[in-house]
Amino acid sequence: MNITIRQFQIFEAVAQYLSYTRAAELLYLSQPAVSMQIKQLESEVEMPLFERMGKKLFLTEAGEELLIYARNISHQLAELDDVFNEMRGSKKGRLTIAVATTANYFALKLLGEFYRRFSGTNISLDVTNRERLLNHLNDNTADMVIMGQPPEGMDVEATAFLDNPLVVIAPKGHRLANKKQIPLSVLQQETFIMREHGSGTRIAMERFFEESGYSISSVMEMSSNEAINQAVEAGLGLGIVSQHTLELELALGRLDILDVESFPIMRHWYLVHRQGKRLTALMEAFKRLVIEDAAEVLQT
Repeated sequence: MNITIRQFQIFEAVAQYLSYTRAAELLYLSQPAVSMQIKQLESEVEMPLFERMGKKLFLTEAGEELLIYARNISHQLAELDDVFNEMRGSKKGRLTIAVATTANYFALKLLGEFYRRFSGTNISLDVTNRERLLNHLNDNTADMVIMGQPPEGMDVEATAFLDNPLVVIAPKGHRLANKKQIPLSVLQQETFIMREHGSGTRIAMERFFEESGYSISSVMEMSSNEAINQAVEAGLGLGIVSQHTLELELALGRLDILDVESFPIMRHWYLVHRQGKRLTALMEAFKRLVIEDAAEVLQT
């Protein structure tokens, strides 16, 4: 097959957005130019790469396979650029980081400190849910991931670097706010605002109550901790969130952390990357910052 790197780039853009128009805008090309390159690519592989159903564009099975190779090629080219930057003694480079939505509260401080030390770095940050974090690790589309629970059964290297206490929150003035060592049995009488199924916080919470022999009821699910904090503040129920997400709400007196027996549930934040991944000097520097200096950076 005679496939150019540019064709791979165009295909990857169309596959990412499932839109010829959006890909053309991203690559500063006309839509006909994008369509022509995809047609030439399909001619080379002798199979359709996309199919349209109604107004929506979907990858075919061949397209799914090609996307894996296209992403690997893009990643290797970016890695090669980083290697050459190092050989030239440049402090410039690329760093692609993905973090759990809960970790965004402190991850930005860490990235800010890193950028202060290495101002020539081009940093790409994806703040997302657990499912997409796992996809990043599986597809090797992020250099490093910050998450609360490393995946099992995936070939990764995970290093704990910061405590992550989960606490029970209530709206200001709640009847339990001034109680000490609230029994877990009392929580069974309350409704809870929960994260979506599959989130690290939800997994840890359900495991804790199952091991304790208790169950709690849910009035609704939220896809972010900000939404949970706002729902609790509005009086829709109690919540269990990472204490790292509460700095603003506690400072403004909007929420209370309840004194519940066996709480906080102590977890940890982890820096995760693929096992055997070739780390550039910039990646190594970021890893050292997170593992060795995170606690000090976050106290300032």
